[in-house]
Amino acid sequence: MITRFLIYGALGWLLEVVWTGLGALKNRDFKLSSNTSLWMFFIFGMVVILEPMFVSLANFNFILRGIVYAAMIFLGEFITGSLLKQADLCPWDYSASRYNVKGVIRWDYIPVWIVVGLFYERVFWWLV
Repeated sequence: MITRFLIYGALGWLLEVVWTGLGALKNRDFKLSSNTSLWMFFIFGMVVILEPMFVSLANFNFILRGIVYAAMIFLGEFITGSLLKQADLCPWDYSASRYNVKGVIRWDYIPVWIVVGLFYERVFWWLV
């Protein structure tokens, strides 16, 4: 489980660097500058909590699985973001988005979290 935690954390870091780097294109930053936080390693590592869900939902349609994973990711993002925000440590702030909830989640990220959840599901099955 510790090995998978480390793999999930490292993959999450990589995903975030790619995501924020590509997001820099919005600001015409062709260096594709990206950023992340050490906190994100631990937050992404917590995907291990979803592993029983990967197993129990294995025979369901991928769209349903993706929606369930997105909901769980939103829950984790909301909880961790809220706790980190209370300590003024939250590395993200979605307050500028009209789709935000308390600045820690964005409803318009539903498709992103569906894809990320299905990606992590694949990684899990590759690792076991």
